[in-house]
Amino acid sequence: MNKLLPGILAMATIVVASNILVQFPIGQWLTWGAFTFPFAFLVSELVNRFYGAAAARRVVYFGLIVGLICSVIGTQIVGEFGPLVTIRIAIGSAIAFLFGQMLDVAVFDRLRKSAWWRAPFLASALGSSVDTVLFFTISFSTALVWIDPSNDVSWAALSVPLLGLGPEVPLWVSLGLADLFVKLAVDVIALMPFRIAIAKYAARLA
Repeated sequence: MNKLLPGILAMATIVVASNILVQFPIGQWLTWGAFTFPFAFLVSELVNRFYGAAAARRVVYFGLIVGLICSVIGTQIVGEFGPLVTIRIAIGSAIAFLFGQMLDVAVFDRLRKSAWWRAPFLASALGSSVDTVLFFTISFSTALVWIDPSNDVSWAALSVPLLGLGPEVPLWVSLGLADLFVKLAVDVIALMPFRIAIAKYAARLA
């Protein structure tokens, strides 16, 4: 457990920070949380590289618990438009985090013997994509209104041009696509600290 403590603390910090920063928008399509959350994949991938997939999954489970605690707290804080976190968002967040992170762990483990960049890049890209699709669909799609009928998400179903430029789509689709673009960009940027970390780890073992 001691060897996993840095990973657990890093994952918990990222999850808490992302849950706070998602409340602060940037322009029309994004929140600050979109820039911090992808680093959760970096944490699980570093743990995966150093200690294996089983250890990475344990760190993910701790992150999930912290995320659930944040969601429970968020449901008790009432903002201008109601609770900061609704039941649907809490469910969507938990499911998206678990499936996205577990896919990341599995893909990374399968590709760990390939070129140094391939495992973290493909694992985080696939994990981020699944996380985004699950979160925005579960949280805002009108097809899943039965999850929490009392929660009015009609605003998210309003038809708007895709990212302000493309064909008419529900607003939540544009929000999700913008979120995914940022996550993928951060995933690429995170390759640099990943490379530095594994180089330092290798030097320490030499």
